[in-house]
Amino acid sequence: MWCIEKIDNEYRKRMYTILRLYSEDYDPKYPIICFDGKHKPLISDLRVKIPMHPGISEKYDYSYKRNSTANIFVAVDFNGGKRDIMVTERRTKKDFAMYIIVMMVMFVNY
Repeated sequence: MWCIEKIDNEYRKRMYTILRLYSEDYDPKYPIICFDGKHKPLISDLRVKIPMHPGISEKYDYSYKRNSTANIFVAVDFNGGKRDIMVTERRTKKDFAMYIIVMMVMFVNY
């Protein structure tokens, strides 16, 4: 979650630029790619879940064991209906640069 400290003229200018970009007609030669990355803990349950039965929902404990972490990169071309996901052990500069190259190759060749 992120917060906007203040909405000034520069913020509005950039926001309207992005909104104009999103409202343009789709051109497959120039796809609009949205990109994000997420750090994710990999966890496992410490206790066995009690399965659900008719009329009774599944019960599970909130405690867990942290096993490791992973990073998830996602690129989406909403108008072209294409997406790509890459999972890495961590998010280093090298991982980031590698995914940018993967995105460039993938979206140029489709």
